[in-house]
Amino acid sequence: MNNDQPLPPSKRWMIPVAVVVVIAVAGGVMSMRPAKPVEPEKNAAPAVMELAAADVFTVIARDLRVQLPMSGALTAQQQAIVKSKVAGEVRAAPVAEGIRVRRGEVVVRLDTADLKARVGVQEGALDDARARLALAGKNRENSNELLKQKFISQNALDTTQNGVDLAQAAVKSASAQLDIARRAFDDAQVRSPIDGIISKRYVQAGEKATPDMALFAVVDLSRLILEAPVPASEIPRVQVGQGVTFAVDGFGPRVFTGDVVRINPAAEAGSRAIMVYVAVANADGALKSGMYAKGGITLGKSSLVPAVPVAALRSKDGVTTVLRIADGKIIEQVVRPGLRNDDEGMVEITAGLSVGMPVLAVKLDGIKAGSLVKLPATKG
Repeated sequence: MNNDQPLPPSKRWMIPVAVVVVIAVAGGVMSMRPAKPVEPEKNAAPAVMELAAADVFTVIARDLRVQLPMSGALTAQQQAIVKSKVAGEVRAAPVAEGIRVRRGEVVVRLDTADLKARVGVQEGALDDARARLALAGKNRENSNELLKQKFISQNALDTTQNGVDLAQAAVKSASAQLDIARRAFDDAQVRSPIDGIISKRYVQAGEKATPDMALFAVVDLSRLILEAPVPASEIPRVQVGQGVTFAVDGFGPRVFTGDVVRINPAAEAGSRAIMVYVAVANADGALKSGMYAKGGITLGKSSLVPAVPVAALRSKDGVTTVLRIADGKIIEQVVRPGLRNDDEGMVEITAGLSVGMPVLAVKLDGIKAGSLVKLPATKG
């Protein structure tokens, strides 16, 4: 029998089936063998997030203030425009703008020739009145003696007494006129009414001064008044004695202070704002009249207490917390906030934190209570 003869078609399909059966059986045998044990992986170390310097805030102690914004112009509390009381030619105006003067110091001198002559005239009038009074007095004495001797009537004595009264009145009038003349003479020496600085000189030597003509202006810069309009709706919160802090352009970070001393009882027409007046001490004269100030009235002020940024607070179900950092771990700390200054972005903490504790200053994704963190390195 020839082995090279091909198999009949009915036999050919049986060969692959047999192969499949053998593979399946082998696979079953393999699946029945015990699986190779897998060694368990070692536990991974928990992730530690490194914080940036801006993410952490160390609780500080400070006084916190709630302020009502305000702004306005500074004016001198004491200032004067000095006017001439008499007519005369300006002989000298020696003090220029910006020069400091003392009260009573002569700033303008007027011609005194006419005024001096007027004083002389009034002195003569007074001497004449006194002489007439002396004569009237002697006549009265003589009339008294004559009346005693019954040489004259009582009416005659009364007439001499009337002459004395008229002479006495003339003396008073002449004396008053002399005082006026002397005062006018003194007024030719125009003096500063206050300690201050000359801010304006209106006349020069050789000009003619007339009564009520402005000669110079003087301001006292030792105390200024800050006049600031405040909305009428905020006035119930403003009280005399409240402190004010403000800044002025050109002085950099320097902060000036003052106190509310007056509150206008009427609102300004048009704006419906009420003017508040703040007294400002200016001993060094740094501030000048007319400067513009911007600051705030202190409505409330706390004592030195722990304070944190407002952004550090978290609130849920009426409970306020912060995320405190201790031993590299985030701890949710319940706190009690107090006075809050939104302008500065700070809030006082009356309970729950102590000065020096580090807290999370901002909200960071992925960080919650129990998270491990690393504080930023401190600069030496």
